[in-house]
Amino acid sequence: METSARIFNSYNRRHLSTCLLSKPHPLKFKPPHPSSPFPLPRHTFRSPPAHSNPKCYTPLPSSNPSPLWLGFPQSLPSFHSSNSPFCPNPFARIVSGPQDKSIRWNFSSQGLYGGDLGFVDNKGPIVTVVLLGWLGSEPKHLRRYVELYNSKGINAVTFVASVKDVLSLDLGRRLQERISALAMEIAEWLSETEKDGRERFLLFHTFSNTGWLAYGAILDDLQGRRDLLEKIKGCIFDSGGDPDLNPKVWAAGFTAALLKKRSSLGYSPVETEEVNKLENGSTVYKIGKKEPPLIEVFLLLLFEKLFSFLLNSPDINQRLSKIISALSKTQPPCPQLYLYSTADKVIPFKSVESFIEAQRKMGRKVLSYNFGSSPHVDHYRTFPGNYSSQVQSFLKECLTTVKQM
Repeated sequence: METSARIFNSYNRRHLSTCLLSKPHPLKFKPPHPSSPFPLPRHTFRSPPAHSNPKCYTPLPSSNPSPLWLGFPQSLPSFHSSNSPFCPNPFARIVSGPQDKSIRWNFSSQGLYGGDLGFVDNKGPIVTVVLLGWLGSEPKHLRRYVELYNSKGINAVTFVASVKDVLSLDLGRRLQERISALAMEIAEWLSETEKDGRERFLLFHTFSNTGWLAYGAILDDLQGRRDLLEKIKGCIFDSGGDPDLNPKVWAAGFTAALLKKRSSLGYSPVETEEVNKLENGSTVYKIGKKEPPLIEVFLLLLFEKLFSFLLNSPDINQRLSKIISALSKTQPPCPQLYLYSTADKVIPFKSVESFIEAQRKMGRKVLSYNFGSSPHVDHYRTFPGNYSSQVQSFLKECLTTVKQM
């Protein structure tokens, strides 16, 4: 027994030493801003440091998650790697998102060091854009958008989403917690000023109804802080803006996120066209309809049945209705840009256009552009030049008044 105990204690000492040597530097926790309306979170996150190196900030999981919120989500921490052969849930390899990459700040050297290469010079305010990803997106998918903004001297914060939050047993409870953490981090960043006295302003760029609803949840969290809402200078909505709780739309979104490139929901009609040459030399395009795979048909039916039940649940319906109400009625008085397409097979373009009209009737300054043939959240990849041009023109619209302040 004594021999066994010595061996065990020796192993523990070696194991502890290894853990201590490999343990990262302790996090520096910062309390919320004194004027922040938010309570101290049940989890803790790192505040962004004042340097230009991109870094990842991840809220620590809470043992007491916030109340139920069913939305388009983000990855959950797991004790088992989805790539491990010992993973108890093989389906996690399909639906799990990136681990430890909830909130990522990407600082622009031009913006921080006053480079006059973009819209923000060394005398103007510091501007950050919050990129809220689509369902199933990963940080690498938002990289081109980060580079687009960083090249203009604008910092970028990315927030990605996976299917696992909604398909897990807690039905997205930790998602609301992480969105609240992001809202608190944004509130704290906006409440402070630069060391040289420059102010800080914010832009939002959302993707699909996933990012759109996350933006609505952030607005709901910031209600009562008019001083912060006034610092939001512009919002871009890419492939999102459908306020209807339509089970078919939700089913299409989740199916596309699960199947990714294997789904016909992500195909553009141009990809399946047939070109016929006529005798007079003219060209005729015949749009071929690609039949969806059997697994896609099955998932669409399954999710439609599931969301027909969930979206009519009183608690879930009430929470989502509150977020959509914030998006419809209490958006900040800044310009809005809607980027969408007629060919989108996930979000109906007519629903987006109806929402645009409703916003205009409320006196909002709303711009829009229909790309026509590009698939859901694929406008930038399909039409990079046109997309960049639309974003650049919108930034000039938003930041012209900022530079004059």
